[in-house]
Amino acid sequence: MNTLLRAPLLLRSRLAALVRTAAPAPAPAPALAAAPLDLPALMGAGAWSRLPAAVQRRFGTHAEPVRYAGRMDLSCSAFGRVLAWLAWPLRGPLTPDCATDLPVEVAVTPDSHGGVIWSRRLGRRVVQSVKRAHPDGPGVLERTRGGLAMALDVLEDDGALVFQSRHYLWCLGPVRVRLPQWLSPGQCRVEHRDLGAGRFRFTLTMTHARWGQTFQQTGVFIDPVDAIDPVQES
Repeated sequence: MNTLLRAPLLLRSRLAALVRTAAPAPAPAPALAAAPLDLPALMGAGAWSRLPAAVQRRFGTHAEPVRYAGRMDLSCSAFGRVLAWLAWPLRGPLTPDCATDLPVEVAVTPDSHGGVIWSRRLGRRVVQSVKRAHPDGPGVLERTRGGLAMALDVLEDDGALVFQSRHYLWCLGPVRVRLPQWLSPGQCRVEHRDLGAGRFRFTLTMTHARWGQTFQQTGVFIDPVDAIDPVQES
């Protein structure tokens, strides 16, 4: 086999072997911080107050599990597809799929360490991550079960709740190794915008400084708590 074609296969094989020998267990990531995830405190009272009441309820305490159903459009570039393929042994959350009107289900569950587990079913693919208060300073640390993680700032933008990445890491127990930007999918911006009537739009965009937009995922979801039943409304 051509050496150029064999190199990605070797890298993927070695990453998979490293995860098998180093990862302690296929359970959710161990506690990285004792403090609960408190988005109102991280954002500040002013920014939090500008969010719609429905967004404040969805992200305020996460005391009860909830499921959101929706449909999304997914796209990724050729560079993004390679990164998603290489991150697969580390259970990376990136999907190499391009799709339109894909049925998606998102389950949000509090964990036992003050964080929040986000499980996303995109068609037949399931990805999972945990958001917790960053143990080394302000912001949020979002980590996958394989150890890939993002340090995130959380802010309000024109009434939308936004998570925006600062950098990427690989975590192994308490050890966190910062990854170089060239090996990342680019800056990640996740926006949650309320649409009223129990609906909201989720949009994820990743943009690399050199390779441009690598991923985009956007779609509308139904909130079962305050969704308006069109039959009852009529």
